[in-house]
Amino acid sequence: MHHTLKNIFGYDEFRPGQERPIRDLLAGQNVFCVMPTGAGKSLIFQIPALINDGLTIVVSPLIALMSDQVSALKLLGVPAETLNSTNTPEDNDRIWNSVRSGETKLLYMSPERLMSAGTLAAMRSFNVTMIAVDEAHCISQWGPSFRPEYEMLSELKTHFPNVPVIALTASADEVTRGDIAAKLFADDVNIYVSGFDRPNISLSVTPKQSWKNQLAAFVKTRKGESGIVYCLSRKKCEDAAASLNSLGYTALVYHAGMDKFARDDNQKRFVRDPGIIMCATIAFGMGIDKPDVRFVFHTDLPSSMENYYQEFGRAGRDGDVADCEMLFGVSDIRMRRQFIEQDDASTEQKRRAHKRLDRLIAYCEAPTCRRQALLSYFGDTSKPCNNCDVCLDPVELTEGTREAQMVLSAIVRTGQRFGPAYICDILVGANIQRIRDFGHDKLPTWGVGKHLKKPQWQSIIRQMVAAGFVHLDVAEYGGVSMTSSGKNLLRGAAEFSYRPMSMKVTKTPRAAKVKQAERSLSESEMELLTRLKAARTTLAQEKNVPAFMIFHDKSLRDMARQHPKNISEMSSIHGVGKAKLNKFGVVFLQALNG
Repeated sequence: MHHTLKNIFGYDEFRPGQERPIRDLLAGQNVFCVMPTGAGKSLIFQIPALINDGLTIVVSPLIALMSDQVSALKLLGVPAETLNSTNTPEDNDRIWNSVRSGETKLLYMSPERLMSAGTLAAMRSFNVTMIAVDEAHCISQWGPSFRPEYEMLSELKTHFPNVPVIALTASADEVTRGDIAAKLFADDVNIYVSGFDRPNISLSVTPKQSWKNQLAAFVKTRKGESGIVYCLSRKKCEDAAASLNSLGYTALVYHAGMDKFARDDNQKRFVRDPGIIMCATIAFGMGIDKPDVRFVFHTDLPSSMENYYQEFGRAGRDGDVADCEMLFGVSDIRMRRQFIEQDDASTEQKRRAHKRLDRLIAYCEAPTCRRQALLSYFGDTSKPCNNCDVCLDPVELTEGTREAQMVLSAIVRTGQRFGPAYICDILVGANIQRIRDFGHDKLPTWGVGKHLKKPQWQSIIRQMVAAGFVHLDVAEYGGVSMTSSGKNLLRGAAEFSYRPMSMKVTKTPRAAKVKQAERSLSESEMELLTRLKAARTTLAQEKNVPAFMIFHDKSLRDMARQHPKNISEMSSIHGVGKAKLNKFGVVFLQALNG
């Protein structure tokens, strides 16, 4: 394991959360890994694939993602291939011959390709020793309607009963994790959740006013940086790009209504060229392996916490600082509710979608640290981060301990099984049949909150959910219950303040941060780094690959600091494995010592 890690990938040690699942896979066990973007999920199946004798099948949702990963592996000297619709018949013949001969170690394909009868029959004749399912949350979120073949992946264990399977994703709440474990593994799996925090990313939510002006203000201090602007509609993507281009930025468009070749060309330009802003719908982003995206800007509310986490998580994959801003307006909530109701999904799926949206709204209204609210959704914890808008520029809060105790009292007295809307009806003293049927109009809490309107109580409950005093059950019927923190609050051992519904507007965007890692370099080291980046750009253009596939910025900074004088010293640099040392070592030594 450690020899492969150093010799192929150029790393001296595993990152937290990598080693144990690798050992499980090598022992023939099933593994499910939930790890944040940029934490090194791919290595967990790539290293066992290189150690094992047979073939590893990698299931991935997007052609661009498969092609990028295969290109990166080939630069490392790893025999990997992809079967997809862009291949020529000659390509496919060559790949199949390579698989038959045992030369190919990793074979990437879509779920549609793998689960076809012909491919399954062919795979049974090969020595398949492992199957990796990337972006595994799609099994739960896409399976029923959008990509039915993801649902068919639940049959993998029938077709390959003795082959260990690994599923990987960056975003899956407890309900989604349970869904995947049941469908893909029949619960026979070792689950590793490595935490969801991305501490290098700053988080901010701003009330929506004039989105074009707000976007222009946000990018003003970010000239030359790569970023993504997410929009709800295709027209808004085009309007955003036109607005940015008129201001002197290089902005491209990506949405499902575009010509496929134009869309693919824009994606390639974004991945390979510096300083491009992509204005896109959610059709863009999954598996985009561009490490130096410095910002993500949402012009509209995403559909859920999982999707929001996936989308902003495309920033800062290199570990350097990145900024994520979301505009949030009341009209967004209405539109998202409409989308859910118009979707061709079951009543149960729609109910869950509404509850997930409730949690995202609670995050937007969070009166305390956003990172704490975000991580609590995924069952993770954090201290106040000092890297979100609430921590850095606290909003004016209203003391609300008494109101929170009213909410908790109503929850407890009604049996901790009703939803937020019903609790609000209790508080405002609504005279409705359902309340009378349960006899809840006789409770001491019925009508105790008439001093506030129902929307205000809904906002307070959402903020109590975000603060961890109340639990909203997404999996069952959307009931709210009191947490252990809520018990302390109810008996007066804790306090609660809430953000009034008219949220404070941030007048000016925070200045873009200087990369901490580069700021620590001396003047002479910065000169070396500039030369190294120029050499990397030339190599990337020659090989027609993104620059980061040659070396990540971290490797170049390491070279600038250590200033290796020969091949032996170069081999100790972070991310310099044997294949890249042989291919590029001399070029970068010349750049350093030229």
